[in-house]
Amino acid sequence: VCFHRVRSCSSIRFIKSKYVCVFDKSALKFSHQQRLFRTSAVSCGQIVQFKLSDIGEGITEVTVKEWYIKEGDSVSQFDSICEVQSDKASVTITSRYDGVIRKLHYSIDDIAFVGKPLVDIEIDASKGVAPEEDVVETPPMSHEEHTHQEIKGHKTLATPAVRRLAMENNIKLSEVVGTGKDNRILKEDILNYLAKQTGAILPPSPKAEIVPPPRKTETVPAAPKDKAHKIPIPVSRPIAFSGKDKTEPVTGFQKAMVKTMSAALKIPHFGYCDEIDLTQLVQLREELKPLAELRGVKLSFMPFFIKAASLGLLQYPILNASLDENCQNVTYKASHNIGVAMDTEQGLIVPNVKNVQVCSVFDIAVELNRLQSLGSAGQLGTSDLTGGTFTLSNIGTIGGTYAKPVILPPEVAIGALGKIQVLPRFNGKGEVFKAQIMNVSWSADHRIIDGATMARFSNLWKSYLENPASMLLDLK
Repeated sequence: VCFHRVRSCSSIRFIKSKYVCVFDKSALKFSHQQRLFRTSAVSCGQIVQFKLSDIGEGITEVTVKEWYIKEGDSVSQFDSICEVQSDKASVTITSRYDGVIRKLHYSIDDIAFVGKPLVDIEIDASKGVAPEEDVVETPPMSHEEHTHQEIKGHKTLATPAVRRLAMENNIKLSEVVGTGKDNRILKEDILNYLAKQTGAILPPSPKAEIVPPPRKTETVPAAPKDKAHKIPIPVSRPIAFSGKDKTEPVTGFQKAMVKTMSAALKIPHFGYCDEIDLTQLVQLREELKPLAELRGVKLSFMPFFIKAASLGLLQYPILNASLDENCQNVTYKASHNIGVAMDTEQGLIVPNVKNVQVCSVFDIAVELNRLQSLGSAGQLGTSDLTGGTFTLSNIGTIGGTYAKPVILPPEVAIGALGKIQVLPRFNGKGEVFKAQIMNVSWSADHRIIDGATMARFSNLWKSYLENPASMLLDLK
């Protein structure tokens, strides 16, 4: 009778406390049954601890930024559970089970660790999912197991090993057709995709995937034409003075900056500065802006700067390379993945435009619009923030003419662009005219790049921008 009541009751402690003093031998059997109850049955379902699986890039901890569910909510496979922030990107974690959320292991802004439980999910035991005991006792998810993580902007299903293989070959998962269950991308899909490529240079994203941002001409007032007379408006924030020191942990992108800049200190930097006359480029952009707006794209100067840099890198590939830690081998990158430094509320981030060498100026503008929109919303994915081979930092949008940019390892060169100023200059006849002048500051890894190479690259880049029509001869 006691044994029957134990099996049918959901609380072992009640039965055990009632009968343990009467039936000693049975109590020993009950304790064994109690262990099985915890791992195989809870009321009408089975409790599974859903762990944070390997995100990749060597990330071991993340910050929980937002929960999309609460205790008691029902979830299905691939439903969003929470958003986490690593030191490289924001990642949305999705469920791998159908069931009911029973426990959240973290609060907002808590640090979650890879391999540790995120939530407890009660699932239907009849569906044959591995019992909780197996889930709890096994080590963190191996690279061959399925990952249920969705990088914002790229909803794809793939294992960490497949993601790493795609990243090493500069392949966007959104370009690969998955042949697995629920269109999951398998290793064979990546290999088949590589086999179809002709040469080392990979194609850019299909234009069908690029969705221009909605036009905001009706809601955003036009900027004043005379930017020289704009007065900076101070941010009105209440000043709180407590008189006490405040200590905060270094997290998120700031933590990534600490790591990257510490590595950059090992690089001997060579600096080179010059000024560029952008008078013709300013006129050309004014002519092309309306055409780009008709296509729903904002055309800035940056796409021209990026494309000119790519044309220069074709002539000086040493600037689009990387040096190994032992300084024994130089790897020349086939793709021109040019990064653009962005100032966001989360801190300094450097997403990159992939495969610029086969992109048009308009393609680059579309991709920049996408990256800027995601960056402002804090939704850039790991694929957008990794794989860069060369960087441009437009410090002129904030102010200043010269800078001393710091190289982002494993890259070997970076450029900082100053603001465009109307300054007097002399033409060939000795006449004074108004010129649109911009200063540029380059930094190069002096271990493998000499000053003459950096200067020649800068002169070529300068010639493309001062005579933008000459870019047509080399565009592909």
